[in-house]
Amino acid sequence: MQFASVRTKARFPTLFSAIALSALLGLPLQCQTTSAPGCQVQATNYLGWKAEEMSNPWVTLEIVPQIGGRLIQVTFGGHDFLYINPLLQGQVVPLESKGYGDRNYGGDKIWPLPEGNQDEQHWSGGGNLDDAPFTLQVLSSGPTCAVRLTGPVDPEIGQRYIRDISIGADTPVISFHVVMQNMSGYPRTWSEQTITEYPTSHPAGSDHFNTKFWGVTALAPSSAYLKGYHVRTGPADNPAFSAKDGTLRVHWNDIMQEVWIDSQSGWLAAVDGSTGYTMVERHHVDPTAVYPGKASIIFYSSGEPTPSPATGQNAGPREGPFVEAEMNSPMVELAPGETYAMDTQWYPTRMGEDFKTTTYSGVIGTPLTATATPAGLVLSGSFGVFYAGDLVVHLYGRGGGSAAKLMPVIPTEPVHLQTTINAPPNTARVSVHLVDSHGLDRGPLGEVPVNPPPPRDGANAR
Repeated sequence: MQFASVRTKARFPTLFSAIALSALLGLPLQCQTTSAPGCQVQATNYLGWKAEEMSNPWVTLEIVPQIGGRLIQVTFGGHDFLYINPLLQGQVVPLESKGYGDRNYGGDKIWPLPEGNQDEQHWSGGGNLDDAPFTLQVLSSGPTCAVRLTGPVDPEIGQRYIRDISIGADTPVISFHVVMQNMSGYPRTWSEQTITEYPTSHPAGSDHFNTKFWGVTALAPSSAYLKGYHVRTGPADNPAFSAKDGTLRVHWNDIMQEVWIDSQSGWLAAVDGSTGYTMVERHHVDPTAVYPGKASIIFYSSGEPTPSPATGQNAGPREGPFVEAEMNSPMVELAPGETYAMDTQWYPTRMGEDFKTTTYSGVIGTPLTATATPAGLVLSGSFGVFYAGDLVVHLYGRGGGSAAKLMPVIPTEPVHLQTTINAPPNTARVSVHLVDSHGLDRGPLGEVPVNPPPPRDGANAR
């Protein structure tokens, strides 16, 4: 079930279904229990944690409620996407314990923004929202598998988070619906942030570094930042940052840094060039809203710790190594009992360091080309897709257009398009779409003019 980002009053008249309302008010939950092949939810033990496993033929999700309601791992095509701290694997550290990494277990979690300890309008970090136990409810299994994670109230900010995680039966797409609720007795203003940690070594936490990892997003055409991005921590001249053709690529290079981007595109990509796997994350960006520090997207890279000025020695062990991909909601003022919801989606696919950009149907490595030759129209490009189905070519020219299937595709295999087709000689433009296994057009992977273009006078047209 999809929800738009919206605020609602305490009685939740429009935001939640009866299931959501009963959960928030503490009423008995009537869950859908119809089972169907391909999508299931089951309790399990994952690496020593008591976990809930949600899976279909494409993805497996491991969720650990006890450690801040984390989604601790996502496996797709045998590839584990998320970083897990090997020092804390299988552990549940007591909340009162203080130690290395602020009990950073890894995985994916929710935080409030802005951070800091200078006043009441900043969150000092940790506490109930970071790693306290959440409760988990199974909402459905069958055509859609969904669980709800409900967190405790954090007394510092007066908020609690309620997060639904869901998958369908036959796609790898993962959906999140994150509710921020003001549980205090007066209006409070916060942003909610998703934090996803991706490993940059193999095995995770080792010194076998993956130097072919990038975080990628689109820059705003009219950015509030001088370079289109703002280096908040770390050296400003860090060679990790590369802005070209409206896109920022952040290369992990073992330098601790954080970069803020006021992207309006609503997407980021975690690109692993060494394995050829990419995760695209999406959320809605409101160009009229105020975002914390103006940033809608943040990348943080762990690296070698800064030496202590007093001793010259590193202040502690290296954290990770990993890259954090972070998506922010706007700053939202909530009255007592009021809620705000942010919806995000993840799209795992196959793509390596050739990643250029993403569409709603997949990712693009080598952009589509269409070349007219005596043998026919040659179509070429490399892609990763989000859904199983067929690539379909659309041909446009004088007198109308036509369409034809090109090839079957699946998300777990890279797509290398190199084919010659018969096309009307007046074909001037071509697009390639992904049509999923249910016949639903998921959108284009590219649209380009034919090179060379057909004669304008149509002398060679039949």
